[in-house]
Amino acid sequence: MCLIGLAWQQHPQWPLILLANRDEFRQRPTAEAQWWPEGWLGGRDLQAGGSWLALGRDGRLAALTNVRNVADYRAEAPSRGELVTAWLQGQLSSADYLAQLRPRARQYNGFNLLLFDGQQLLAYHSPSDQLQAWGAGTYALSNAGLDTPWYKTLGLQQGLSAVAQPEDEAALLSLLTDRQFAPDAQLPDTGLGLARERALSARFIEGEAYGTRSSCLLWWSPSQVRFHEYQWPSAEVARFSFVPGRP
Repeated sequence: MCLIGLAWQQHPQWPLILLANRDEFRQRPTAEAQWWPEGWLGGRDLQAGGSWLALGRDGRLAALTNVRNVADYRAEAPSRGELVTAWLQGQLSSADYLAQLRPRARQYNGFNLLLFDGQQLLAYHSPSDQLQAWGAGTYALSNAGLDTPWYKTLGLQQGLSAVAQPEDEAALLSLLTDRQFAPDAQLPDTGLGLARERALSARFIEGEAYGTRSSCLLWWSPSQVRFHEYQWPSAEVARFSFVPGRP
C-alpha cells in the first residue's frame, strides 16, 4: 500500500472511512480481495504471503505503507506484509501490539503501520519509532513520515475533507485516481532520481513495470462494514459487506 486517506469521526453514520491505493510491481503475484481461510478480508501478496490492507470479521483493521528510502533498503529483511496478518491473528489492542512490535521494528525495512481495534486508531512510523494516536480528523500518508506534506497526501487529505456525502463512491474513488504530478519544486528526494520521483508523485501511478494495481474504499461503523476493491487496469470491482462480530 502506498497511499492512504482516512476520515475518522467526521461522519455520524460512518465513523471511519478509509481510501487506499496499492502501488506495486506488475509482475508481483497477488490475490484479489477475498475472505481468507483465517477469516480476514483483504488482498494477499502471493510472493511473501502477507497483506497491505486487511480486516477481521470483528472489524479490526490493519493497513501498511512502505517508507521509501533507497539508501536504507535491505533485500534480506523480512516482509512487512506479515505485520498486518500477525495483528489480525491475535487479539491484542492496537497499543499492546505496537508495544511488542517496536523493539524489533528495525528488523524490517521502513514502514508505516495503521491499526484500528474498534476504539483507537494508531499510526506508527518505524524509522523514527514515532507513534501517534489519531483523534477526530482527516489524515493521509504515503511512503514517508506520518506528517510529511507530500503533494499527493495533501491533495488527498484536502479532497477527503471536502466530501459532503460519505457514501458518494464516485467522488471518493476520484480522489484516488487523480493522475496529476507534483510540481518539480515539491518533489521529495528519496534516492530515485527526478524522473521517477515525478512519476511517483501522482496519487494514481501509471507505468508498464510499476504502478497502481488496486484501489480500496472502506466504510466502518459498529453495525456494518463495507469494503470495495477496484482492480486496475480492468476497473473490475469486488464489493463486500458484513456486520462486525458476526461469523
